[in-house]
Amino acid sequence: MTSPRTAGTAPRNALTRARVLESAVALADREGLGALTMRSLARELGIEAMSLYHHVANKEDLLDGVVDVVAAEIQDAVGGLAALPDEAPGSAWKPAMRRQILTARAVLLRHPWASTVLETRTSFSLHIVRYYESLLGLMRRGGFSYDLIHHAMHALGSRALGFSQELFEPDGAAAGSAAGGSATAGADDAATAMLVQMADQVPHMVEMLAEVGHEDAGSALGWCDGQSEFEFGLDLILDGLDRLAEREQH
Repeated sequence: MTSPRTAGTAPRNALTRARVLESAVALADREGLGALTMRSLARELGIEAMSLYHHVANKEDLLDGVVDVVAAEIQDAVGGLAALPDEAPGSAWKPAMRRQILTARAVLLRHPWASTVLETRTSFSLHIVRYYESLLGLMRRGGFSYDLIHHAMHALGSRALGFSQELFEPDGAAAGSAAGGSATAGADDAATAMLVQMADQVPHMVEMLAEVGHEDAGSALGWCDGQSEFEFGLDLILDGLDRLAEREQH
């Protein structure tokens, strides 16, 4: 007689790589990237840890997989945003590209750990390659030479995918800020206190912070609005690229 399956444990034939990766993303979203281990993921799925190795070779394969899941979500979100009508003016590339990048950012804000993993990958997800291809297509439609596109991608860096490394960001601040929570409060206070103590050594820094500081609980160090600063930097780059593209065409 077959023993009844333990409650909460999925039969082996119901476990797929897709299900493993979806559960891994959900676990990282809920508890953070540090909580994503093979053992904790096995518990999440209600299986023995060794069973995971039928679907992911190791931790690096798991991280490649969760990046692919998030990248696919970005691709689904941007959808046809990169498509420009044939009659669109050359300048139409800029608002379309801005919209696409900010859409990608909205996805990453739902998965605040994902940018950290993206920065450590040694190979690109096919979804990421296709995403970049759509950005290149927009710039070509805008009259960019491939040489200028190459410079543009270097200038944009990770910002093209919707995230950037902040100048001042204590450990743990990025995830807390991206999630819109108050997890960074302790780090904010400590960093502010340190700068106040160094006021005689960094007077411009202290004066700048006194002038622009505000009480946004979700901002990096409490000094700036992460979304506004991201858009400011993005617009600065896109405006500069627009001028260079116009110069190339004349």
